Amino acid sequence: MVTMKKQGLAQAQVTSFQEHWPAKVDSAWQEQMVVQYAPLIKYIASRLALRLPSHISLDDLISSGIIGLIDAIHKFDPGKNISFKTYAEFRIKGAILDELRSLDWIPRSVRKKSHVLEKTYAELERNLGRPAEPEEVCQALGIGMEEFYQLLDETKSVSLVDLEGVWKAARKGPDLPDNEIPEILLDEKVRDPFLALHFAELQDIMVKAIDALPDKEKLLISLYYYEELTMKEIGQIMGYTESRISQLHTQAMFRLRAKLRDYFQAKEE
Repeated sequence: MVTMKKQGLAQAQVTSFQEHWPAKVDSAWQEQMVVQYAPLIKYIASRLALRLPSHISLDDLISSGIIGLIDAIHKFDPGKNISFKTYAEFRIKGAILDELRSLDWIPRSVRKKSHVLEKTYAELERNLGRPAEPEEVCQALGIGMEEFYQLLDETKSVSLVDLEGVWKAARKGPDLPDNEIPEILLDEKVRDPFLALHFAELQDIMVKAIDALPDKEKLLISLYYYEELTMKEIGQIMGYTESRISQLHTQAMFRLRAKLRDYFQAKEE
């Protein structure tokens, strides 16, 4: 079997170079970095936009991403043993998601439906000892399959699970100082030992949660997050419509979010 590997267009355009970070960032350096990493911003914003309602402007997401990139340029510490690209991706995505949260664009009714779905998946899995089938979720909710798939379409935007969100939930402390690089991005050798153990546990939970997904959802997660294919491309590979792939993705996210919620609740007890 031939393993597919696709790099995002923006990532291909961001040429690798030996970074000689200046002692003080000036306007010329900032301009050079913004030009170099602008395609990365568009790539990240475009992937997020595919899972958002049409009234959310891609240009607005890109503008927020630029702010995140500039923030990364001024706060990056080359002595922390991570690449600027890794740090920039974190800050760009974080800035875009912060903007989305500030807009409060998800109706309360949709958030409520999302919570009900997540809770239903979690309860069924605990009772069944395996991932719940769509028919079983429908039965638990007292709805038909058509209404169930419509519910998945309505709640797909709530299923945005991002690295920064996991980091903030895991840290459970004050906000990071402006010049501090999140521990989750650091090499294991330079992490705080306690947090390193915590992240190792979290990583183990996520690996097991993904491995427990139904085969179709597991393949989708691999193709979307690791191979970086689009929903349309994944649909062509798996033989489903783009809409059906989006629904499968939403189902997977509800299962994974339920696992994360159980993990964090157990840590608080």
